[in-house]
Amino acid sequence: MVVSRRGVAWLGRRVLDVLAVAGSLCILLAIGAVVLGCSIMLFATGSMAPAIPAGSAALVREVPATELRPGDVVTVDRAGALPVTHRIVEILAVEGETVTFTMQGDANAAPDPAPYAVERARVVLAAVPGVAPAIQAMQQPLVLGGVTLAGAALVTWAFWPRRERVDDEGPALEDAPADGR
Repeated sequence: MVVSRRGVAWLGRRVLDVLAVAGSLCILLAIGAVVLGCSIMLFATGSMAPAIPAGSAALVREVPATELRPGDVVTVDRAGALPVTHRIVEILAVEGETVTFTMQGDANAAPDPAPYAVERARVVLAAVPGVAPAIQAMQQPLVLGGVTLAGAALVTWAFWPRRERVDDEGPALEDAPADGR
């Protein structure tokens, strides 16, 4: 199989186009996350299975506790411990902006031992099973370094000055009309 230089150049431009669109999407998502107060939560346990199995990643949005309702899946912070994400079973009290409620994991037989009293919580908007390990891997220094070096090499290749090749029978290839005449 023979691959022409024009074919390689065309493929390189398409790869850069796709990467530019992906980069733009990442920028828009980052802006949206800041404006909307969204973040990603990774699940290490299966206490919310089958709705959110272990290894899932969820998009969460921080809201005032007064907006919470029974049935909402929320993440609350705990002093001296990791945050917990479970379903609200019952609202016990509302005092100003502080809401006290009980939660239970979908896979758990009983509610959590103590109620939670919070002013803000993160509501789970959507979850994608199985992507948490990939997200965690992308945070490793060697992976980040490799992706950065690969991106730098691709950008360098794309903008590296090229010598014009002169065809024996006509003008430089870069100056030739697109229809080949």
